[in-house]
Amino acid sequence: MASPHVEVSAHSDAFEQRLRERERLRNRPLEMVPEPATAQPHGSIPNTPLAVSTVSFLLGATFALGSLTFLCGGFYGFWFATYQVGFFVASWSAFHWGEFAVTAGWNREKVSIDSFLLDNGRMYHVANGLALTEYLLSLYFRPSLKSFPYVSSLGVVVVLFGQFLRSAAMIKASSNFSHMVAFRKLAGHQLVTDGIYKWSRHPSYAGFFYWALGTQLVLQNPLSFFVYWALLMQFFSSRIKGKPFLTSNRALVSFFGNDYDLYRKRVGTKIPFIP
Repeated sequence: MASPHVEVSAHSDAFEQRLRERERLRNRPLEMVPEPATAQPHGSIPNTPLAVSTVSFLLGATFALGSLTFLCGGFYGFWFATYQVGFFVASWSAFHWGEFAVTAGWNREKVSIDSFLLDNGRMYHVANGLALTEYLLSLYFRPSLKSFPYVSSLGVVVVLFGQFLRSAAMIKASSNFSHMVAFRKLAGHQLVTDGIYKWSRHPSYAGFFYWALGTQLVLQNPLSFFVYWALLMQFFSSRIKGKPFLTSNRALVSFFGNDYDLYRKRVGTKIPFIP
């Protein structure tokens, strides 16, 4: 068993190392070394300013092309270049760029190349591929299935609402927000219960839920809509109220005790079937 002196010395060394790292970041503002250590990038994309600028350029170009297609009502010289696909592509690129931009602007210590959320798990990319495949196959073989503009208009509103909700939650939480569930309370970690958090206990989750389902309304994809619904319900249910030692609720209770219990009883998630 380590002596108290050794434990105190180890904590002191770790604290001094964090101070040195923060001082280095102030001197070299383009460096991205997120805290805590558990938030380190996956390594699939280099965590460098060059990679960030390249990804931002590609997402911006994709957003511009998608927005132009949407605003022009589609390019009928290309059967697949519809306003629906244009909006889907634009909203997808705006979402990923926005994740990085909000983190960089309001949560500087946690920003890295992974803040774009492009390395978001295999199922996320499979779901997007399924959505585009369903839309294009339906459009090619049965274009009449995509001829309900009011459904797409509703989807646009839901996507914009979801994006606003998620970005507002991340901005309001600021340094208290993390893309990964935190199981260790950091200095300055506070329970946020005002602003958008008065309406929803997990507004960033709710925002992504509505954003994702809204994209499928825009594409008028009945199959993908229900697949997205099932996957999102499973993911958020397990993340919020699944195995006790793995959930955000468990972590928040351990951080804030009775204050979080009272808040949880007072404010719901605003995700259907997840109180």
